[in-house]
Amino acid sequence: MTEQRVANLGAGEARQRLQEGNERYRSDRGERPHSDGARRQALVDGQRPFASVLTCADSRVPPELIFDCGLGDLFVVRVAGNIADDAALGSLEYASLHLGVNLVVVMGHRSCGAVGAAVDNADFDGPATHSHVDALIEAIRPAVREAKQAGTDDLLERSVRQNAMRVGNGIRTSEPVLAGLVGQGVQVHASYYDLQTGQVEWL
Repeated sequence: MTEQRVANLGAGEARQRLQEGNERYRSDRGERPHSDGARRQALVDGQRPFASVLTCADSRVPPELIFDCGLGDLFVVRVAGNIADDAALGSLEYASLHLGVNLVVVMGHRSCGAVGAAVDNADFDGPATHSHVDALIEAIRPAVREAKQAGTDDLLERSVRQNAMRVGNGIRTSEPVLAGLVGQGVQVHASYYDLQTGQVEWL
């Protein structure tokens, strides 16, 4: 990867900022930063988010609120089950390559419906026959099968965590862009969001 990347926060500093924001959020001390008209105007001509977040499309999992961030702070990609298809990977590549983002977070969450559907269909090997939802389930099934190897107790939550870690590994080794950027300081971290407590657990 020879293209000169724009300067941005290092991965460690970006993660620290997310952790501090999550602590404010879950303790009801959110500051709601960067949410006024001045910030909106400042972003008209460009953006410099300090982290990318790939997470589920679930309405209960808004990254900007969970990490107490505002306009222009996070580059967010959302798809049910937080899977990394070509569109998601392309979006993450853009953020890291052209916006200088050094931290990519994959965030699964408690009681994920997409992962639950994959748990219910983990042993099905036939072709997709019903809807585009089948593509989501197919992408998550390998994580469910890996989770089952460690035991079947609390299989849904175990699968959610495994799926986030599996997706993170896939991003970390994704050619031709992200794998090269990992060697230039980009870090990929899997995480788990608890709907009840509001806490983000780093896996």
